[in-house]
Amino acid sequence: MKEHPNLTVADGVVVSLDYTLRLDDGEIIDASEQEPLEYLQGYGQVIPGLESALIGMKVGEEKNIIVAAEDGYGDIDEEAFQRVGRDAFPPDMELEEGMQLRMRDAQSGELFNVVIDQVDNEGVVLDFNHPLAGEVLHFQVKIAGLRAATPEEMAHGHAHDADDQD
Repeated sequence: MKEHPNLTVADGVVVSLDYTLRLDDGEIIDASEQEPLEYLQGYGQVIPGLESALIGMKVGEEKNIIVAAEDGYGDIDEEAFQRVGRDAFPPDMELEEGMQLRMRDAQSGELFNVVIDQVDNEGVVLDFNHPLAGEVLHFQVKIAGLRAATPEEMAHGHAHDADDQD
């Protein structure tokens, strides 16, 4: 990674970020344990509240950032709950509230996660909200590296692995 000593986090810069993510209760729900997260700043690859709070930071700089739900994964959308019949699931499948499922969109074939919100005699209520919707997020971050994005990365809108670089 070719780093520039005066580079700061700005749009068009590839950022290597060490982070720990906690919820309000202090529970750690994600962290960059093996290697930093690498992303292209300004291209929506990380949540908006985190992306904007990192602007201007330099390599080695650390910061605690609190991201409100609306600047993270959004507030809970009541329209993202859907009731389906019990017959939508295999008859021998035990369904429990809080259970996470991977489902496939019938039209696009795309996989996505849902959570069972409720199970009753009438069927199952599925929650299609992001699991972190409605949550205040607490990031502890450190800028591990910065470099100018390549023209190819800018065109593609994301950082490429170091192995892909010339």
